[in-house]
Amino acid sequence: MAPNPQCAALAAAKDKKGMSYAQIAQQIGKPEQHVIDICTGAATPTTDEFNALARVLGITSAPPHDAAHVTKAA
Repeated sequence: MAPNPQCAALAAAKDKKGMSYAQIAQQIGKPEQHVIDICTGAATPTTDEFNALARVLGITSAPPHDAAHVTKAA
């Protein structure tokens, strides 16, 4: 069983879409483990990766400005 995302909005969007990490990874062109690492907080996404995840999962609201939602330069 895959770990749950660190972000509650991400977890809810993932559940609502019914997507696996593998499906998300395929749609954003990244390895599945990298997507898992981003979603669980083990890796920090670039702004482009963050935006791609939001797009695939249908998240349209801006993320909160806290440690769980930090991005790094591309």
